[in-house]
Amino acid sequence: MSTDASIRAADTRAEVRALSAAATLAGHAPSIHNTQPWRWRLTSNELDLYLDHSRGLEITDPDSRLAILSCGAALHHALVSLAAAGWHTLIARMPNPAHPDHLAQLRLDHRIPVTPAAIRHRQTIALRHTDRRPVVSTPVAADKLRSIVAAVESAGAGLHLLQPDQVYDLAAAAADCAQRTESGEAAWQSELTYWTGGTRPLGSGVPDAAIPDRAPQATVPGRDFGHHGDLPISEAHENVATFAILYGLEDGQLDWLRAGEALSAAWLTATELGVSVLPLSATIEVAVTREHLRRLLADLGHPQLVLRLSTSDPAGTAPAHTPRLPAEQVIERA
Repeated sequence: MSTDASIRAADTRAEVRALSAAATLAGHAPSIHNTQPWRWRLTSNELDLYLDHSRGLEITDPDSRLAILSCGAALHHALVSLAAAGWHTLIARMPNPAHPDHLAQLRLDHRIPVTPAAIRHRQTIALRHTDRRPVVSTPVAADKLRSIVAAVESAGAGLHLLQPDQVYDLAAAAADCAQRTESGEAAWQSELTYWTGGTRPLGSGVPDAAIPDRAPQATVPGRDFGHHGDLPISEAHENVATFAILYGLEDGQLDWLRAGEALSAAWLTATELGVSVLPLSATIEVAVTREHLRRLLADLGHPQLVLRLSTSDPAGTAPAHTPRLPAEQVIERA
């Protein structure tokens, strides 16, 4: 083999390793009910992201908006991994209109300097987690909120911080529409039961260790899992959280994907700033509630997710991380 051929072969192996590592790290992304509804296809110089309907929620998420949003978070995680490995990446979102489940295609372009921020973001992926405990600490500082908003905007979405009177409207909508609608749907509850607690599929779903052992005293109610878990919480009433609506200019698949990327960017930034993020997806799952949120946004755009932002537990304690599917189950190698 000639020297040039050897160099090309070595470059190809390096690209494959970087893309494989990116798809593997993307598996740590947050997803609705921890369904991890993504599938990657890896070739020598490309990484393609697909929506995997086999891990979709037919009742909770019939149009796959939250599944695609989840895939967007995985996409951003992959881009973080590649930047930390020193690669500039070309990305095509929704590259094939004839195949809407083909969400993105990544191609390595050229080498770039690795920044401390890129390394920090990659390390933060392993630290990020969901904490459903009520918030009883100090409010999030204004400068940290501005940094989180900036992270969302850098990913092509927007974040509207709710005023106190809007939080009460959000609470009423969440209680009266989303929560009651879901609790009254037998099929909805059956699907929820399948993905949570001790019955969840191996390597996915929400374990009891991440579900509160009693109903939290919260201004805006979180997910009602239909049963209590093993996560100890206090009887204190949440009173210092900031609530925000993650939104996009339109309400199509591309907007859902970009919202997921923005969620990842916001969550990683928040984690590095000592801010806890709790997505309140139940408020998005019901069309009536979603329209109410749109009115709260006025003319800003379409709601994609509600976030609770709070100061992380100063003691440093955190619930257990949710399980993850093995890489070989979500990465197809061509």
